[in-house]
Amino acid sequence: MTDTRILLVEDNADLADGLRYNLEREGYAVRIEGDGRAGLLAAESWRPQLILLDLMLPGINGFEVLEALRARGDAVPVIIVSARSEEADKVRGFRLDADQYVVKPIGLLELLERIRALLRRHAAGGRVAVTPLRFGRVTVDPASRAVTVDGLAVSLSPKAYELMLALVQRNGAVVTRVQLLQEVWGSAGDVQTRTVDSHMAELRRKLELNPAEPQHFLTVWKVGYRFTP
Repeated sequence: MTDTRILLVEDNADLADGLRYNLEREGYAVRIEGDGRAGLLAAESWRPQLILLDLMLPGINGFEVLEALRARGDAVPVIIVSARSEEADKVRGFRLDADQYVVKPIGLLELLERIRALLRRHAAGGRVAVTPLRFGRVTVDPASRAVTVDGLAVSLSPKAYELMLALVQRNGAVVTRVQLLQEVWGSAGDVQTRTVDSHMAELRRKLELNPAEPQHFLTVWKVGYRFTP
């Protein structure tokens, strides 16, 4: 058994038990919660490294669980696992900063690989940079993920924060939307490019002096974005 904890928030007991069996065979520590409120409490007390989250839950639904997690600043990787396959549900999940969205019935080998890749990427993200970054009125401390503007703390959603780092660390190079999808969300196939645009709007709204005329996060027409200090 490893120290990697996976929280499974799923009200289908048979599915949950099957997933736990296979995840424990892979060496993960697994905890199951069958309703949204219990899952949210477990995320706070047990501190999992990854959450598998159903949407149709008793108590509060998966969207509400995810929104509450992100509102309190919890950046734990979340994979939504749901029978709901509509594009609107996927877009809503990604706008709430889900990392991935998997439609039931689940391909077990694919799910396990998604979990491995997401855990690797999240662990690597914590080791990228430790030196504070400064541009304009903004200071970023990668060690604590703290962001301030003129010395005042600013709360960024986890994906907006990762999008910011992906651009800042490119030193002015143009980055396409597809590249950003692959780097920040892990797969260009699961997310629409407008998701990048909505998170860019958050960055500009919170970090730019005038979001309508950004000085740092610039659009490159028909291509993508670039950062300038």
